[in-house]
Amino acid sequence: MRLGVLDIGSNTVHLLLVDAHPGARPVAFASHKRPLSLVQYQDGDGNITDAGQHELIEFILEAWEFAARHKAKDLLAFCTSAIREASNGAEVLARVKHETTVTLQELTGSEEASMTFFAVRRWYGWGAGPILDLDIGGGSFEMAYGTDELPELATSVPLGASRLTRDWLHDDPPTAKSVKALRRYIRDTLKPVIPGFASLGRANLVAGTSKTFRSLARIAGAAPSGAGPYVKRELHATDLGLWSQRISAMTVADRLYLPGVSDARARQLLAGALVAEAALEMFEFPKMEICPWALREGLILRRLDQLVFDDALDPAPHVGKAAKTKEKAARKAAKLQESMDEALRDPAAEPAPAAGGLTV
Repeated sequence: MRLGVLDIGSNTVHLLLVDAHPGARPVAFASHKRPLSLVQYQDGDGNITDAGQHELIEFILEAWEFAARHKAKDLLAFCTSAIREASNGAEVLARVKHETTVTLQELTGSEEASMTFFAVRRWYGWGAGPILDLDIGGGSFEMAYGTDELPELATSVPLGASRLTRDWLHDDPPTAKSVKALRRYIRDTLKPVIPGFASLGRANLVAGTSKTFRSLARIAGAAPSGAGPYVKRELHATDLGLWSQRISAMTVADRLYLPGVSDARARQLLAGALVAEAALEMFEFPKMEICPWALREGLILRRLDQLVFDDALDPAPHVGKAAKTKEKAARKAAKLQESMDEALRDPAAEPAPAAGGLTV
């Protein structure tokens, strides 16, 4: 089954098509995306401007056509903090539905954190034990902890890299004063949140699940994306401290020379690094692992689970083949039994066929 996931994030709008069936990992088939920072399209009152809405609607129409052209059978469309926290978010969702017929599901911060955690748990399995997942988006920062498939605690705070860059880092390169003020703001925002996680116990594994974490790990020496998803990638707190200082002295143009940094991410790289550094420090972990699965994969896996329970999907090909063979054998046995019963009832009837197709 080909599934489409339309992700309206704060930095990027992205359609991912995957081929999947119950019990198998989703395999990417194709994707269509473009940079679109909806946070940057907010006016002074927190409304997404008409220009931003136009860009969004244009992409959704492209994505719908792309999914139809590649024969996607189901489309999951969702939006996160950029629309969730916009003053005119409800109006934007209504306009999107009216002009595209696509209904965007608005995820709350805790739902976003929970579905990302769900993907992390599926990736690492039960053997990982308690997991703490951290995800830096464009508009918000999600945290989730748990020992099961869904977290015991999942929360979101307005510490997205794009949002912080817009609100705090106005110069290029940023001033030392603005960086210091942003550090203080990040820690003040996280301080009331950390105790709730600490009361649940200590994680065996800390996972980072966003593009920001992947970029920071790549800068610090982790393998490039071309090495594949199964290469272990880590991000250490000591490296974060070092690179936060270095990036704060760089212009946006200079950051583009760093490995794994794109045009869309260069400006907000410092804010992301400061959030990551503060989180590891305040949660008191020396490092994290970079997980290749995140929110999109979590929604896909959850959808597949629902289809299994609703009995809406055909079984996997090998399961289907076995089922058909079993069903055929059952029909043959029933027919044979029926013939034998008839022969017993009528001795003058023709003898029943044996299992090998011969007569006795």
